Amino acid sequence: MKRTVAVIGGGITGLTAAFRLKQGGHAVTLFEASQRAGGVIRSVEKDGWLAECGPNTMLETSPAITRLVEDADLGIADRRRDASPAGGTRFILKNGKPMMLPGSPGGFLKTSLFSFKAKLALAAEPFKARWPEGAAEESLADFVRRRLGQEFLDYAINPFVAGVYAGDPENLSVKYGFPKLYALEQKYGSMIRGQILGARERRKSGRVTKDRAKQLSFDKGLQVLTDALAENLQAHFRLGKEVTSIGKTEDGRWSIQCANGVVVDFFDEVILALPAHRLATLIFFRGGAGSGAGQPLKCLEEIVYPSVSSVVLGFRRDQVEHSLDGFGTLNPEVEKVNTLGTLFTSTLFPERAPEGHVLLTTYVGGARQPDLALKEEGERVDLVLKDLRSIYGVSGEPVFQHSFLYKKAIPQYEVGYGKYLDVMKQLEVDCPGIHLAGHCRDGISLADSIVSGEKVAEKISRKA
Repeated sequence: MKRTVAVIGGGITGLTAAFRLKQGGHAVTLFEASQRAGGVIRSVEKDGWLAECGPNTMLETSPAITRLVEDADLGIADRRRDASPAGGTRFILKNGKPMMLPGSPGGFLKTSLFSFKAKLALAAEPFKARWPEGAAEESLADFVRRRLGQEFLDYAINPFVAGVYAGDPENLSVKYGFPKLYALEQKYGSMIRGQILGARERRKSGRVTKDRAKQLSFDKGLQVLTDALAENLQAHFRLGKEVTSIGKTEDGRWSIQCANGVVVDFFDEVILALPAHRLATLIFFRGGAGSGAGQPLKCLEEIVYPSVSSVVLGFRRDQVEHSLDGFGTLNPEVEKVNTLGTLFTSTLFPERAPEGHVLLTTYVGGARQPDLALKEEGERVDLVLKDLRSIYGVSGEPVFQHSFLYKKAIPQYEVGYGKYLDVMKQLEVDCPGIHLAGHCRDGISLADSIVSGEKVAEKISRKA
């Protein structure tokens, strides 16, 4: 039996779930509070420049990503663009200059990015004892210090976490924020041993590790994907509809109430694909409006979402001394600069800048310096320019600029995050037909969000 499904939230998770359910013949209605679909994915094109306001690339870590991109109903397979091979080279800022991150064991032995002492610590990692099961939950920083030492924390993990989470490894949970890393130690007793012994298992599952996954986008940016999904779902969309409450009817279905007080339709299933701070505001009525009302997800408002600003600047090629021959540079906190890191956007995707020009995307704020993200646009641009001049030898003024602020950017899976996951699971137990999906439940990456949408759609389809 086909289901009637309400999908609340028009970001990539909600779009993916609604698209798959529609393909399965279910009656889908998608509610989005704003006047556009796509959430944090937003691409801006002007005068030959193409800037991303949110994510810049998508990692093909799962077959689900490939299936979505190549789905004939979307018709965007020929618009896919794989990142340039030059994007495989990554840099870490050290002593004020970008240093290449080694990509092989031989390169690691030769690099001056890490000291001899740090290299010995890595060699000793397989012989370190695993963290006892049932012991106190560790932060990522404590985990790395224990297994690899402070230098790896400072010049590998800290900048990586800033680039991916915009977070602080001292606060992030290794168990919940980096579950694969945690599982390697628990299963194999070592990260290095786990990478080697787990390779066969990963090949069987079809999973691809992030360091080997292809980076991709589209000819006009990542918004090509969300626009195609939204166009396919056009007849099913209700834009500008902020859902405020959900009510259980006498026949076991769910009613949706929006901010204007109007009760909209009745549904067999409801997918909540919202950020944590929006989930926290939802009111649930059980047994009819006015009976058993509550906010079972209210504690999710405690989840930290630091502010992050992207500053995209374009220059003539002769204004930048650095070769820009890589993915970009991550900036460790110990380097004391204003920015989290810079992507060499036009190296990854040459179509992003006019001929003879380069495009750089720099991130400001995060858990490290949230106040910097909230400065006026001109001040943010000045902070970025100061770092770009020092690190890459940039001269003169940018010939293109675009800045975008996310006041609540990325959920931080901090130590103790398990209690929030338990609350979400309990709601699903207490309210059959309610499903939670998205970045505060299933991982923060764009790929994680797509897989989350696919899984919840598959779960509902199995009930039909």
